Amino acid sequence: PNTRTRLMSHPETRTRVMTEKNLKPGWSRVKFGDVVQLTKARCADPLAEGVERYVGLEHLEPGDLRIRSWGNVADGVTFTSVFQPGQVLFGKRRAYQRKVAVADFSGVCSGDIYVLETKDADVLLPELLPFICQTDAFFNHAVGTSAGSLSPRTNWTSLAVFEFALPPIDAQIRLASQFSTADDLLYELELAHLALDAVERSAIKSVLGNEASWRLTTMRAIVVSIDAGKSPKASSLPAEPHELGVLKVSAVGSLGYCPQENKALLNPDDFVQDATVKAGNFLVTRANAQPQGVARTCLVESTPSNLMLSDKTWRLNFDAGAPPKRFILTWTKLPKFRAYIEALCSGTEAKNISQDKFLSAPMVSLDMRQHGDIDRVLDQTDSARKALNARMTVAMSIKSGLLQKVFGEAQL
Repeated sequence: PNTRTRLMSHPETRTRVMTEKNLKPGWSRVKFGDVVQLTKARCADPLAEGVERYVGLEHLEPGDLRIRSWGNVADGVTFTSVFQPGQVLFGKRRAYQRKVAVADFSGVCSGDIYVLETKDADVLLPELLPFICQTDAFFNHAVGTSAGSLSPRTNWTSLAVFEFALPPIDAQIRLASQFSTADDLLYELELAHLALDAVERSAIKSVLGNEASWRLTTMRAIVVSIDAGKSPKASSLPAEPHELGVLKVSAVGSLGYCPQENKALLNPDDFVQDATVKAGNFLVTRANAQPQGVARTCLVESTPSNLMLSDKTWRLNFDAGAPPKRFILTWTKLPKFRAYIEALCSGTEAKNISQDKFLSAPMVSLDMRQHGDIDRVLDQTDSARKALNARMTVAMSIKSGLLQKVFGEAQL
């Protein structure tokens, strides 16, 4: 057979030709590195040069394009990579965490974060770049090209050869607008979620009355036992429905339980049945990169049955006479409780707290009237929260479905 015949018989060549035939008119297949560049701006002394903020991997939330938190350069930092508003920050370490964000301020960032921008705005619209970086195909490529066991990292050379279908610029403008609308809806729903939490905390504080009158005890008075999980060897990828997995510490998120934050076990025999996560569980983080993430709590509304606790996540078992779990959840987010935790958590690279210190954290005792009033408050806020959660689920499905429809088939 001649050279063309041999090439056409190769599986990769057949797939490529078939994919190109399926492209819409005006679309082209490009390599990531042909239209995107890795910026190499550096700042040897950020503080001296007037840089105020820094961003580490811990400041990027999985699936969230907004940077919600950051550190102050004045507190001390060794980061030198500079980013500017509009540039895309991509976490190259543990890419399976899906950490991508668009900067809306300038600063310096960790060396484990790539700063990306389009080479030519007339070829690739800057506003479309972050959504390309959120596609399953891009993350799968990043994870598949990562090296290292404990802390796998991808590299720019590997990312640059990722291929995807690029629409013409007029279609890019339309698509970027659609993706942004879906993302804005999610953001507004998250703000509504946070506002509801704030209203709930305010209502509960109103029921409790003046802080000086609070009858304080400790968490030990209501916690019967604490179940700690294990951290067996696991893949860098989340478990499929037919696989067994272990929760990552990020599963206890700022907005609640995130079951998709897990890792597939390499050996199914390592799964601990007694550590299986179930609906109704009250989870607490033992450790986190930041003090604010230590003793973060959540209630499990629903969960797949193939996940287990890690050793960085506890399950609290309460006494029969304890207040409602929803109230305990709210209490653990009040300043009285958080101030105690953040003052006593320890560690250098990662912060953590012992069971003994956690059980010594403050807890308020409720009288019968307060019990009744709080039950009524929680009934109202729970109804609103369920409605919000349902809308968030729909909004996330719309965004992921739109990304898959536009970019999914062309990535194969």
